[in-house]
Amino acid sequence: MRVVSLVPSWTETFIDAGINVVGRTRFCIHPQDKVSSIAVIGGTKNWDFEKILELKPDILVLDQEENPKFMAEQNIIPFVSTHVTSLHDVSEALKKLSVSLKSKNLEALSDEWKSILSKNPLTKWDMHKNLPGVIEWGIQPSARIKSIYYVIWKNPWMVVSKNTFIGSVLGQCGLGDYLSKFPSKYPEMSLENLPDKESTLLLFSSEPFPFLQKKEEVKKLGFPHAFVDGEKFSWFGVRSLKFLKGL
Repeated sequence: MRVVSLVPSWTETFIDAGINVVGRTRFCIHPQDKVSSIAVIGGTKNWDFEKILELKPDILVLDQEENPKFMAEQNIIPFVSTHVTSLHDVSEALKKLSVSLKSKNLEALSDEWKSILSKNPLTKWDMHKNLPGVIEWGIQPSARIKSIYYVIWKNPWMVVSKNTFIGSVLGQCGLGDYLSKFPSKYPEMSLENLPDKESTLLLFSSEPFPFLQKKEEVKKLGFPHAFVDGEKFSWFGVRSLKFLKGL
C-alpha cells in the first residue's frame, strides 16, 4: 500500500515495519537515512493536498492529537485515524493500523507493547540514581525532590499534565508520584513564582522548544533542572518502545 503519514511517530514506526510511506510531514525526521527520499507534503497542521493527490496514496494516516479535524473531513482519499493519549492507547492503535495497512509487523509490534505494559512501572525515582532520558544536567538536586514539572515551552512557560502521553511515559519511568494533574493538558505556568525551589525539579524537553540552546536563561531560574530527550517521552510507536525496553 502507498501510505501518506501525517504523524511523525507513526512515520518512523511504519518505516521500521517495512511499510511503503510515500508522503510525510516536514516534522517526520526519523529515521534520517530513509525519510530524505520521501516526499514532504506540509506539516502536521497543514498540507499541500494537491501534492498528496499526485502521490496517489491508498490511505492517509492521522492522529486526533496531532492533526486538525479538517484532514479527516476530505472524502477523496481513505484514511485511518488513531487517538493516542497514553501508553495504554498505543497497542490498540497499532492493532488498528495493522488491519488498515495490512501489516503483520505492526501487529507484532502491538503485541510487544502489550508485553512491555504488562510489567509494573519502575519504582519511585531515587534522586541518587540516573534519571531516565536525561541528555545533561543543569543543576543537580541537593535536597529531596517533592515535585517535578516537565517543561515544553517558553514565553509563556508551558508544562505537561500527568494525564497526557508524556505524563504516562514519565509515570512508567517511576516519576508519576512527583507529577501534577492539571485541568488542561498543557497548562501555562509562572515558573518564577513556584515556591520551594530546592525541592522542585524542572525537566526541560529538547522539543518542541530548543531549551538546550537556552541553558543560561534556564539556569537563572535557580531550580534544580535537567535537559531531557523529548522524542523518547513523546514519540509513541517504535521510539518510545525502545526507550521503555531499555529502562
